[in-house]
Amino acid sequence: MESSRIALSTGVMSAPIGRAVETLWEYNRLRHERRVTDVGIGLGSHDPSVATHAAELYHAGLIPLVVFSGATTPITAVRFPRGEAVHYREIALELGVPDGAILVEPEATNTGQNIEFSRELLAGRDIRSVTLITKPQQARRGYATCRKVWPEVKVVCSFTALPFDQYVESIGDLDLVLTSLVGETQRVWMYAERGLAIEQEVPAGVRDALDILVAAGYTDRLIR
Repeated sequence: MESSRIALSTGVMSAPIGRAVETLWEYNRLRHERRVTDVGIGLGSHDPSVATHAAELYHAGLIPLVVFSGATTPITAVRFPRGEAVHYREIALELGVPDGAILVEPEATNTGQNIEFSRELLAGRDIRSVTLITKPQQARRGYATCRKVWPEVKVVCSFTALPFDQYVESIGDLDLVLTSLVGETQRVWMYAERGLAIEQEVPAGVRDALDILVAAGYTDRLIR
């Protein structure tokens, strides 16, 4: 990603904002190697690529089963009025994932519940490994949450490989992506401090980049 000139349909970012975005984008997208796991868990959000990527993993033979987890939040109600998990299932079915390979968990309203309720739904199955399917900027926090809530399983994260500019175009809302990026980053350490996720290293440059985006007004998803 060209941090000094990030070309978007909405314009061109300034160099400081672009560098800050690049820093947080790279920090949150964990580089886990894809491998075969017992189940994929698609975390509900505003991002339909969670469902399309789950379908890719299924057709690649990397997951034999997928749980889509998520209710509806104020952020997702317009995009997914019947619930995040329900819409994700419909997308996956359209992409050729058989109905028998999909489970729907329609009640979770946060990441901890995504993991907890999916674990309950999978009770009785021999689940030893999980592929956590997230929006790109949620991968680090999702991983940390899963390690805390379900420490018995081995977990890898996976998400769409779209570059940042193309990802923003796919979502169609730059502000939504940037406020989500800011909120996800802050939650990496704040949720660890609250016992909701495992601790992870946060370089000083990440905190500095967050401060730049907060000062620029991308604060809708901040925890006050």
